[in-house]
Amino acid sequence: EHPLAHAILTAAEDYEAGSGLPPVTSFRSIAGRGAEGEVGRKRYLIGSPRLFAERGVPLDGAEKALKAVERAGETPVVLGDAGGPLAVFGLADTVRPDARVTLDALRSAGVEEFVMLTGDAEAPARRTAEALGVDYRAQLLPEQKVEAVRDLVEKMGSAGMVGDGVNDAPALAASSVGFAMGAAGTDVALETADVALMQDDLPKLAEAVRLSRSAERIIRQNVAVSILIKGLFVLLAPFGLVALWLAVLADMGTSIAVTLNGLRLFRKGYG
Repeated sequence: EHPLAHAILTAAEDYEAGSGLPPVTSFRSIAGRGAEGEVGRKRYLIGSPRLFAERGVPLDGAEKALKAVERAGETPVVLGDAGGPLAVFGLADTVRPDARVTLDALRSAGVEEFVMLTGDAEAPARRTAEALGVDYRAQLLPEQKVEAVRDLVEKMGSAGMVGDGVNDAPALAASSVGFAMGAAGTDVALETADVALMQDDLPKLAEAVRLSRSAERIIRQNVAVSILIKGLFVLLAPFGLVALWLAVLADMGTSIAVTLNGLRLFRKGYG
């Protein structure tokens, strides 16, 4: 249910260590921190160093590895049990090739400000944000992401949120409009979001924004035309200047006109 979990499992498969693993029981996801579960009747924790600190599990012996991960600008993930750490993973984000193109397209569509909200450590978050040319807030728990989204809504008037993980669901719900990346998204993110992009294709996000704005523009046009024509006939009717057949024809013609206007959305340029 988390992108970091997929990264670790993928690496395990690359090293042929992912086959024949014993089943995990009593699994529980801990939002913004990690997860815990039992393997062979023994309980294990995996997640951020914050999780181990909250559980009172010392990280003695892992300080050197954690510092090395921090120097590399990576996000640390610790695996351990009640006795302490067993392994430390360093995970780094890779900026997708289509990320900058998508941001440029969104700017062209009128999106004014971009802020990356992440639970990653400060160093990797800063590196990714600088590569994309966006603002960022790092080391956020799910509830802190919600607060950040609400602050942006209050500041900007409206704010969209794009996410794919279970930790993003509360922030998706708090945003003016939530977008879930369907191909990589978790079930809870898909259920919470207002829009689900069923392909893992970032440029589709900008396309969805353009389509939505075109739809809003056409709706306004249709409402204005309908009110104008009907208002005109209401004004003329008391003076006997409008025959019944003409009123019926105008009403049907207006319905056909607004329908045809709406069909312009099927064009590639969205009308």
